[in-house]
Amino acid sequence: MALLGRLGALLQRAVATEEPDIDLLEAFTEHWKGLTHYYLETTDENKPAKQTDIPWHLKQMLDILVYEEKQQPSGETGPCLEYLLQHKTLETLSTLGKAEYPPGMRSQVLLFFSRLLGQMQCPLLHYRSVYRPVQKLLQLGPELQNEMLQLVAVLCAKIRQEPALLPYVLEGKHVANGQSVDQLYQPQEATVELPDPVSKERTPAEQDRRLCPGEVPCGESHMEPASPASNLVTSLISLCKSKKKKVAVKAQENLLLLTGIDHPTAALALARDSMLCPLMADHLCTLYDAIPAYIDPANLAVLQPVNWRLQSEENSFPGQPELEAFLAWLDFCDCLVKGASPMVARPVAEAAAQRLFVGRLQPQLLQMSEHGILISTAILTGLVRQIHAPALLQELVIFLLGTGREPEVLEDPDRHQHPPLCSQLIERCNHLSDEISIVTLRFFEELLRLPDSRILQNLVLHNLEERSYILRSASGQEEYCSREQETNEDGLGELEEDPYFVDGFSTVGFQASRKPAVPVPKQPVQSEEKMDVKEVVSSFLCLVPSEAKTSAYLEEGGYDTYVHDASGIFWECSANTSDWNWPQTSRPLESCTAGCHFYEGHFLKVLFDRLAQILDQPYGVNLQVTSVLSRLALFPHPHLHEYLLDPYLPLAPGCRTLFSVLIRVIGDLMQRIQRVPDFPANLLLVRKRLMGLVPEEQQISHRMLLEGVIVLEEFCKELAAIAFVKSAPKGTL
Repeated sequence: MALLGRLGALLQRAVATEEPDIDLLEAFTEHWKGLTHYYLETTDENKPAKQTDIPWHLKQMLDILVYEEKQQPSGETGPCLEYLLQHKTLETLSTLGKAEYPPGMRSQVLLFFSRLLGQMQCPLLHYRSVYRPVQKLLQLGPELQNEMLQLVAVLCAKIRQEPALLPYVLEGKHVANGQSVDQLYQPQEATVELPDPVSKERTPAEQDRRLCPGEVPCGESHMEPASPASNLVTSLISLCKSKKKKVAVKAQENLLLLTGIDHPTAALALARDSMLCPLMADHLCTLYDAIPAYIDPANLAVLQPVNWRLQSEENSFPGQPELEAFLAWLDFCDCLVKGASPMVARPVAEAAAQRLFVGRLQPQLLQMSEHGILISTAILTGLVRQIHAPALLQELVIFLLGTGREPEVLEDPDRHQHPPLCSQLIERCNHLSDEISIVTLRFFEELLRLPDSRILQNLVLHNLEERSYILRSASGQEEYCSREQETNEDGLGELEEDPYFVDGFSTVGFQASRKPAVPVPKQPVQSEEKMDVKEVVSSFLCLVPSEAKTSAYLEEGGYDTYVHDASGIFWECSANTSDWNWPQTSRPLESCTAGCHFYEGHFLKVLFDRLAQILDQPYGVNLQVTSVLSRLALFPHPHLHEYLLDPYLPLAPGCRTLFSVLIRVIGDLMQRIQRVPDFPANLLLVRKRLMGLVPEEQQISHRMLLEGVIVLEEFCKELAAIAFVKSAPKGTL
């Protein structure tokens, strides 16, 4: 062993005394000649590349280049690399790979390029003799998906390290801010430039590193992409469409990596020269068009948001794979826009809005076919659930609601401030088809969950800004009714004395519920405020008379059963609206314009009209209407809270609030109770059926009315819980 060790040491010293550059260059050129001689000497054209010496020659060439780089001082180019760049070796290899001769050569070339760019530490992509062959390989298409994925993954990693390399990989024909692509990238070890570039003696590599023909300034706006040919981005998007799940996910990850680079040169190249925006939007439209027309809208309602990484392989209903494929790509677009530079995110979002929202969704939503309306609205609801990126969310809100912020005018009901699409959607909340009404109401409920202040401002708040729904005295001050006259000694409101109830129902007499409300837990607030909260809660709880209540008979709780859910949603709404600059208190009436005629707006009008029909419309519609109104009541805007949850608000003539609408519904109910035989027993039976406690064996007369009464009772309990939750300090519930 000792003898072998001494012999090895002697051999190493002998090798060290030789000139390594000469030996390495000679070996490198011999391997290159050996590879090219194969094409002169071969007689079997069908022999696969793997069975020839080509893979071995390529591996030896790569090993020599890597070894040479390690031996060279930092920043210097070795003779083997100079040979590779000067003799256009990579250009020849890319041509051989494109020709696929011998069979399998394309795979060998792709692997060589991936390993070369991945293992070499010095930047190479700014050399023309490197990025041109790379561009040629990217145009081969994604047939060899694994090999192509390795190449694009290496390119993305290199570009992330040096973002200014991206213009070279894409096309290299444009300039940014008046600079050429070569000027945009300067190696970290660059030598000092001589005053006279002509007198400077250049190496072969430096001679190769020059501008591409036809380079033009990029300061001009609205420039078309340099070429429609494939590039890094088009290759990545093609791989994203792969049927192989692992390949598609890996390609998507690399595309996110590429678009997430926060560098102006790279961002400009992606937005302008890469075809990223139209390709992302077009694939979204293609997947949307693939959704079958026979899909059941009810299945869309229960479908959970889709994650682009974790698509389900289940097929629970016809059309699910196509629908999930669309939502998964939408989720991926959302992630890309959210993580990309603003220079990239904005044009991608605009392209998606123009091609998908306007080009596809809008015609589908405005059609007359009932089935088409159901499907397109259900898909729109699913789309709203998926979108979270601010830039994409902004485009969605503008598409749906427009940009108008002025209050709506009642005198011209046919001229809505909203765009035609929004007006049409609002009208469909009160459509003749209950199915269309339900699916549209469900859409608005999802829309109100989005963290965008323009949604609530456009639909509701701009109509409440002047507080013209309040009755004012001659001096312009708010005119409050005497609380002592409206409440009994226990603090519970007498509905017979309520001005909303007496107006129009003076001949109707009934006994309001005398059952004490559920005690309000004590909170560390001022006594007057505590009394106000108790009165508000009691007002909603006492709206429904005792003969129309059934929850107590089934040992169900009072409004406190809604407190937990209402608390969670309220603090979620508060978190979403924390940076919307909403006022903490109502606007003083002195600063509001006097004499303005109040109009609640198209959206609230339709909701109130629907609520007024709660005793005459299906159970599902009632649930959806009350759900949307509950969501609105949970927002912490003082005007919205006042308008929806203050039962003692003195109303201007002709105005109505949520409480006044409920009062009129109760008055109608008390008139109709007398005409329903066995009303208490049938009402209790209907509640048990809705809860699944008894089977549906026989028909019950007036079932729609009875279901409406049950929804009305629960809605009043929910509003009482919301009023209580909004008055309680955080962390006390």
